[in-house]
Amino acid sequence: MSLWFFICGQEFAMSHSFELPQELTIYNAVDTRDALLAWVAEQTAKSSTEFDISAAKVAEIDGSGLQLLTALSHLPQPWRLVNPSQAVTNACATLGLANWLVQHS
Repeated sequence: MSLWFFICGQEFAMSHSFELPQELTIYNAVDTRDALLAWVAEQTAKSSTEFDISAAKVAEIDGSGLQLLTALSHLPQPWRLVNPSQAVTNACATLGLANWLVQHS
């Protein structure tokens, strides 16, 4: 059974890859975190070995969004950020997280 979540009016299906929303900002960071953690729990129950988190659609990201992404480093499971958008790449570069992005992509 797949889980469905609504973040800022957008519907997200939980599958092998978690798709981050277009806006990863303070306005939806808590909702995104909750959906992401539920998805991680579902994947862990399925014994997934590595999680893919897609940032391809992220058009806007702020400090809260980056904080959410960097907090993923504390997950015990291996994960990678796939297809980081230009907005994510630029934000990471601006805040000195370019190496972190390379490490997790």
